[in-house]
Amino acid sequence: MSWWLLPTTADVGIRAFSADAAGALAEAALGLQAVQAPGSTLADLSDPMVSTAEWEVEVPNGDLERGLVRWLEEVLYKGGSEGQWLVDASISIADGAIRARVSWTDSKNVDLVIEVKAITLHELVLREVTLGEVVVGVEPEIPSFEGPGWMAQVILDV
Repeated sequence: MSWWLLPTTADVGIRAFSADAAGALAEAALGLQAVQAPGSTLADLSDPMVSTAEWEVEVPNGDLERGLVRWLEEVLYKGGSEGQWLVDASISIADGAIRARVSWTDSKNVDLVIEVKAITLHELVLREVTLGEVVVGVEPEIPSFEGPGWMAQVILDV
C-alpha cells in the first residue's frame, strides 16, 4: 500500500506516494475507493468479475493538481452513476490528459460504508519530491517519505 488516511477535523483525507506522478494518481484513486468501501479490493469481492476500459480526463492548463481532482471526480462518477467500480488503474499523463487503463467491477458488488460527496481543493497537493527531500509523516499513521518520487494529498468531503 502506498496511500494512507490523512487525519482531518471533519472530513477524510488521503496521502499517497509513488515513484512518478501517474503512480501517485493511481494510488490516490485506490485510496478513494478504500475510503468508500473498505474491503473493495478485487480479492475481497464476492463476485470478482472484472472488465477493462479506457478512462480519460483533461488536465486543465497542464495543472496536475486540478487533473488529480478531475481524475478522482471521474472515479466517483463512474462508480456512482455508471456502475463501474474501479479496482485497478494504469495511468499515463500526456498531451494535456490523464489516460487510464482501468479494471472495474459492477458497483453492485461493493458495499459502500462512506459516501464521498466531493473532492475538495482544501490542502490539495500533487508534487514531485526531489532526491533526498523528506516529506514529514503525520503521526501516528502516515510515514515520512524521502524522495525522489511524487506525493498526492487530497481531502474528501464526506
